[in-house]
Amino acid sequence: MMTKKDITLSVLSGILLVAGFPQVDLYPLSWIAIVPLLISLLEKDMKASFFLGILSGFIYFLGTIFWVFNSIYYYGHLPAFLGGILVAALCLYLGSYVGVFAVFFNYLTARSRFPALFIAPVLWVTLEFLRTYVFTGFPWSVLGYSQYKFLALIQIADITGVYGVSFLIAAVNGAVFDVFVYGPRRHDKMPLLGRWHMTAGLIILGITLIASVSYGIWRLNSDSKGSHTIRAGVVQGNIEQDKKWDINFQRETIDTYKSLAKNAMADSPSLIVWPETAVPFIFGSDNNLTSEIREFQKSMGVHLIFGSVTVKGIKNNTYQLSNSSILLAPDGTIVSVYDKIHLVPYGEYVPLRNLFPFINKLVEGIENRVPVIRAANTGISGFIDAKGRIIRKSDIFVTSALTEDLEIGSFSESFYSKYGDLFVFFCIISCILLIANSTGRKI
Repeated sequence: MMTKKDITLSVLSGILLVAGFPQVDLYPLSWIAIVPLLISLLEKDMKASFFLGILSGFIYFLGTIFWVFNSIYYYGHLPAFLGGILVAALCLYLGSYVGVFAVFFNYLTARSRFPALFIAPVLWVTLEFLRTYVFTGFPWSVLGYSQYKFLALIQIADITGVYGVSFLIAAVNGAVFDVFVYGPRRHDKMPLLGRWHMTAGLIILGITLIASVSYGIWRLNSDSKGSHTIRAGVVQGNIEQDKKWDINFQRETIDTYKSLAKNAMADSPSLIVWPETAVPFIFGSDNNLTSEIREFQKSMGVHLIFGSVTVKGIKNNTYQLSNSSILLAPDGTIVSVYDKIHLVPYGEYVPLRNLFPFINKLVEGIENRVPVIRAANTGISGFIDAKGRIIRKSDIFVTSALTEDLEIGSFSESFYSKYGDLFVFFCIISCILLIANSTGRKI
């Protein structure tokens, strides 16, 4: 039976999860944030478990993706009431992953001899990974990103990806639940059932945490002198999204980026980076404006990376458009074009999506052991080294031009770069085996 206490505990978990992320930024709370939810699930049926999980998840995502409302209301031109309903629906959908986590956690802890410190993280990581890719995916608010300030820990991302950090956080939550709640309850009900599973799990978790932090300290203190240094400039145009593609503001937008690029040239960079979809026209199709950008590039004499919509072909009498990044050589010729593969919902229209992507890029830099240069229309723009340290960044909602020297080739190709989400597949396989082994059993 579900009580007010259970609902309160579920709500508390959601609040604690939110508090671990910017803007609150109390990231140590993430290590205990799931515990209240796990307590509320004790002796609940599947329906109650799902409700309590989705309630925590709804609050979690409402507190971390609230900025979606701004894009819907200000730039989607929907009424505030309807915009609020759409955001609530999105948070319910994302929260359903936590609901599924709650159902399977309850199912497995009732039937498996494995402690919660193992069940919780493999379930959490599996569902986070699915959330990132199912229905185009929604990669915001991955639990591991909350630890972006805990540099010694997140260095393991070059092996496991950000999901390894999520795994450790969920494992500690499970361990707290095991030690203070579930373990004693289980022992009282079944005194003959040995505690060695939990004891062994705690020892392994402790060793893993020590090894992870030790590895991180070693990485942070290792010699990271690169094979060469480049000086790069980033330009932040701070163009309002509703003006960006307005033909009446097209000239103003282009001139803003050209002017800021000239400011950056005062520090003699070899590369200048403009934001995603910086140019308000289809590059390569609008011949006059395409020629203008190329001539401007020649006048600067440096490499330029910028985002633009491009035409990739015609299918069924319809132009096939792509969100692309284009690299121009100092002579204005195209060196490379990268077409965005994984389109993120609201990714092109969110004015307050400034801090989360910057954190994501910080972790991605560690995963691949490369420095990161980020140019964002409204911020945050800046530079991150291959160890995840923020070298320099802009404020949000200002025009800005920054330059910085970056070490290139400081590290060899990381394990994560070579093998990808191998750690996630271990979690997925573990989930399948746990469920298969527990079917029909109850301890």
